[in-house]
Amino acid sequence: MKYYIYLGSLAISMAFGCSSNEKKPQKVVAVNENEVGLTTQQAKNIDLQIGEVGFGEINEVLKLQGKIDVPPQNLVSVSIPLGGYLRSTRMLPGMRVSKGQLIAVMEDPQYIQLQQDYLSINNKLNYATKELARQRELNLSKANSDKTLQQTESEYEDLKIELAALIEKLKLINISAAQLNGRKISKSVNVYSPINGYVSRVNVNIGKYVTPSDVILELINPSDIHLNLTVFEKDLDRIGIGQQVLAYTNAMPDRKYRTEVILVSHNVDGGRSEVHCHFEQYDKSLVPGMYMNAELQFKKQKVQFVPEDAVVSFENRDYVFLASSGMKFVMTEIRRGEVSDGKIAIGTDLKGRKVVLKGAYSLLMKLKNTVD
Repeated sequence: MKYYIYLGSLAISMAFGCSSNEKKPQKVVAVNENEVGLTTQQAKNIDLQIGEVGFGEINEVLKLQGKIDVPPQNLVSVSIPLGGYLRSTRMLPGMRVSKGQLIAVMEDPQYIQLQQDYLSINNKLNYATKELARQRELNLSKANSDKTLQQTESEYEDLKIELAALIEKLKLINISAAQLNGRKISKSVNVYSPINGYVSRVNVNIGKYVTPSDVILELINPSDIHLNLTVFEKDLDRIGIGQQVLAYTNAMPDRKYRTEVILVSHNVDGGRSEVHCHFEQYDKSLVPGMYMNAELQFKKQKVQFVPEDAVVSFENRDYVFLASSGMKFVMTEIRRGEVSDGKIAIGTDLKGRKVVLKGAYSLLMKLKNTVD
């Protein structure tokens, strides 16, 4: 779009014996709305610097976002299958635990009842075993009926089934049936860590009753904690297994965590997919669900580039100013690339053109204020 400024003057001519006004043809000058001019003093005031675009290697960085995740086999929710009251625990988030370590003690009257039932059935089974042997001897001599023997065998099998079920129930609360006797009935049971790892969450307090579905503690095996990143479909083909990724949090952007790509999902949903990265070293401050930023650096490529100060943005587009004639400059749209070490890669071929390297923002302000 161009503005047209009409420059004209009124010429007055007088003839002998009469006077009249004649309009001279108006001269039309085309003005480029994207062109701005400076005086020598103005250029000096804004420290205007002009030069050619650079050409060389620049690091291309893909910036991503995601959150920390843990595979199901490495995230353990600790609960008590029969419920109960939490008697004691010394666990705190971030504490390291070893497999088999005591992490909580639970109490409940039903533990006593379960042990009592086991001991009672065990005694009955011992008696039923002897009774079965006696009935078999009697049956051999026809001193009892086959029906009596069959009934005794049925009662014996029922007791065996009941005892086996009680043994499995005792295992659920970490009580060994083999070590249980009438003098060792306990109202409390111990809860042990099933893995080596860290405590990520403690959900209950001392004295609270928990149901079988309640999670007492959450444990993490850090050997396979990973970062789940969201990637646009257009960038998927550029990412491969084994590539290095630097991750950091918004709270501590200067603290970088090294990760490695271990899985690239090609299941695209809404134009996006997922990339899974493994942390080279675990930090207990990294917890599941934490959001992180990440930078994936590609191999250096030879591109045209300009300083960051040379590029200005206006109405969601990127521009540079190219030298025209004299002290005039034309705002020209470019394809902006990656930013690295204060340089911006550009996809527009500007080889051999003079570009404003410093002072572009001042030119933009002057241009738009003039147009307005």
